[in-house]
Amino acid sequence: MKIVLARAALAAALMIALAGVLFSDRPAEAAGAIEQSTVSVGGVQAALLLPPHPRGALVLLAGGDGNIGVGPDGSIARGGNQLVRTRMAYAARGFAVLVPDCCVNVAAAVDFMGKYGKVTLVGTSRGTQRAARGVAAGARPARLVLTSGFLSDASGDRDNAIAILGSPDALPPTLIIHHRHDECGKTAPEGVAPFLAWAGGRARVVWLDGGTSEGPPCEAFAHHGFNGIDGQVVGVVSGFAAR
Repeated sequence: MKIVLARAALAAALMIALAGVLFSDRPAEAAGAIEQSTVSVGGVQAALLLPPHPRGALVLLAGGDGNIGVGPDGSIARGGNQLVRTRMAYAARGFAVLVPDCCVNVAAAVDFMGKYGKVTLVGTSRGTQRAARGVAAGARPARLVLTSGFLSDASGDRDNAIAILGSPDALPPTLIIHHRHDECGKTAPEGVAPFLAWAGGRARVVWLDGGTSEGPPCEAFAHHGFNGIDGQVVGVVSGFAAR
């Protein structure tokens, strides 16, 4: 009986440790084997996270002005943005991850990461505008993820993905992730349905709920930034990127 209990305790400890790695926003040493460095993509600095055997690649485009302050060692000075603060969780799931400063050439970033496998381009908030502009300018990721997106006129801003792209012809398989209670006036949930209709079957949506909303409604710790449910976002994006 003591041996059985000891094994159960060890298994529980290992599960807790693994969960800590998968959803940690701590520096690279939290995951041990993940290498963290800074690379230049078309003259723009970007943080690069490399697991030992990448299963694919992600390019993460932050929201706001996109200026995240990439340091010479792969560190990021402004790391509160939802995609930025969860970058290590994606690397811990086996993805090579590139987090560029503003304003990277998106096509160059996608091409750069192609050496690590199928590339999924992920943008959040104003990063969805930059992702759409990248695709319109010729970036060809295998998949596209738009979270808390500027999607259509009904989202609350005319500078949106539909207006930028003009036609859905260049859209790769696309995933929309949106919080049901996003109160940002630029990314209203009402903007999702028109985008899905416009995409003509190229896009689908995953709605999230829960978490907590703190501070301005368009910032990273409101429902707009999926505050309190980072693990759900990471799980949904990772599952889509791994297909």
